[in-house]
Parts: sequence; structure tokens; C-alpha cells
Amino acid sequence: MASAGVASRRVCEDMIAEGRVEVDGHVVQELGLRVDPKQVTISVDGMRLQLDESLLYMVFNKPKGVVSTMDDPEGRRCVGDYLKNRQGNERLFHVGRLDTATEGLLLLTNDGELANRLTHPKYEVPKTYLAQVRGPMAAGVGAQMREGIELEDGMARVDSFKLVDSTPGHILAEVVLHSGKNRIVRRMFEAVGYPVERLVRTQIGPIRMNDQRQGSIRVLGRQEVGHLLASVGM
Repeated sequence: MASAGVASRRVCEDMIAEGRVEVDGHVVQELGLRVDPKQVTISVDGMRLQLDESLLYMVFNKPKGVVSTMDDPEGRRCVGDYLKNRQGNERLFHVGRLDTATEGLLLLTNDGELANRLTHPKYEVPKTYLAQVRGPMAAGVGAQMREGIELEDGMARVDSFKLVDSTPGHILAEVVLHSGKNRIVRRMFEAVGYPVERLVRTQIGPIRMNDQRQGSIRVLGRQEVGHLLASVGM
């Protein structure tokens, strides 16, 4: 636990004594208990620890114009171009997609099970976007998007909608939805008469982009990984 960055060795011992640690779902309070982290699941306060050092979890802040692929036969800038200077030959893949014009958070990992769950409709992982459109915006648009809009491939709705900023001629709206359909945010705004001028994904599940600079890649902290795994039942 200490090597996983949970806390100091002394504090970890206190956590065990307090019954806050589980191994394969069973509370353990025996100090010095030896287990193989590759064979068991260890959780602290209900959050699983990821102790397999071969698994990588990163966030890429994708700029506009970058293709969401690791390689592009047409020679366009792609996600793989930003990984070329990283050490190691690990094979990473991105979770989900962003169209070329959309910016923001893209998860990169070599954990296939996590990637599958994050993209599977069963787990309904929410994604948060900031969309800039031309304003002013008519009353009732947010309610319409929450209630559902009929698109060519079926009904689509957002989980939440709120206006976060406005400048002369422009509106900035935040939408949260769990649909993974192609270009779903852009198509919904177009359907209600407000084509998107700029679109940025700021969050997937519990993972936020915050002030990470555009074009940069950062490794997720162990606590972030734990929350991400928990969000899809891992």
C-alpha cells in the first residue's frame, strides 16, 4: 500500500487496523499479511488499488485538427504523433473518439478491460462538454435537450444542461451526457438551431482535464485511477 502511494507505511498500518482495507472483498486487519497483488484485488475505503505497474493510464488534451487515431495514412496530425517522444514501446490506445474539430480530454491506456467498460453503454459513463454557440439562446432549449431530441439514428438527450457564460453574440453551454454516438453533441445542437462553433470535452467519468495545457499528456495519479476503475465496477 505504501509503495502504491496510499500513505506512509505507518498510516497504512493504521488503516489496516481500522478495518479500512479489503482483500478480494474481505476486510483484513492482520498487519504483515502477505498477498500477491497480481492475484488479488486490494481496496482501501472501497476504492481499488491498481498495483500492476505494466498498466498505463494517461490524459491527452487533444487540440483542434488532431485526428483521434494512433497513426494516419493521410499524414494528418494524430494522437500517435504526441506519443513519439515518450520513453518505452508500450502499445497505447485511446478510449472513445473526438472528431477532428473537437478539442479536449482523451484517455489513453493499455488496459483493455477498462477501455471496453468505459465505452460500453451498460456502464453509462458520463462525459462533460463545453459548447460555444451563437447567442442569444431562446428559452427552453436546455429543457428540450434534457427531454430528448429525435435524430436520424434515434432519440438523444443530455443528462444536464446549463449556461455558464455569455459574451455579445456568443453563448457557452455545459452539457453532460453518457451517449457514445458519433458527433452526438454537435448533432443535438444543430437539431435545436444552434450549430456548435467550438466544442471541448472537459471530463470523462471522474477524470477532469482542469488546467492541463493543450497538446500535453499527463499520467493519472493512483487515486484518479482508483476512482476511474470504480466508476465502471472494477
